[in-house]
Amino acid sequence: MSLKLPPVVVVFIFGLLMYVLARFLPFGIFDFFGRTTLLKGLLVVMIFVLGASTYKFFKAKTTVNPKDLDKTSTLVTSGVYAYTRNPMYLAMLLLLIAWGLYLGNAFNSLLAAGFVSYINAYQIKPEEEVLTTKFGKEFTMYTKKVRRWF
Repeated sequence: MSLKLPPVVVVFIFGLLMYVLARFLPFGIFDFFGRTTLLKGLLVVMIFVLGASTYKFFKAKTTVNPKDLDKTSTLVTSGVYAYTRNPMYLAMLLLLIAWGLYLGNAFNSLLAAGFVSYINAYQIKPEEEVLTTKFGKEFTMYTKKVRRWF
């Protein structure tokens, strides 16, 4: 799989774009009661999802490196993976949404949607091709039972 940018770099780029948008776009500013509480709640959920998904990979003794899918040894389908096929990317999305809430510009939701679109096209689909080749029917059945994001 020829991955152009690691997902962590993609999150950083989208986060930077969100900052620039919030800093220089004079409209779209918002605030609401409970915004800080929602932001903190999203961060707690993000930490749980990221921790649980990473733990499952380490427990299965398989790679968490998306650039090195050839070293994938096990298809992880339990725990948080029973609810989402991509909890690590979901955690990254939750981080971006929390960052957008912190920045307080409504247009940042468009950048979060752009992140989902980018990750779907350039990360998840190529990963799924590799996993289909590697795990065949087992992965195909898993994709029919569990949604890609949530």
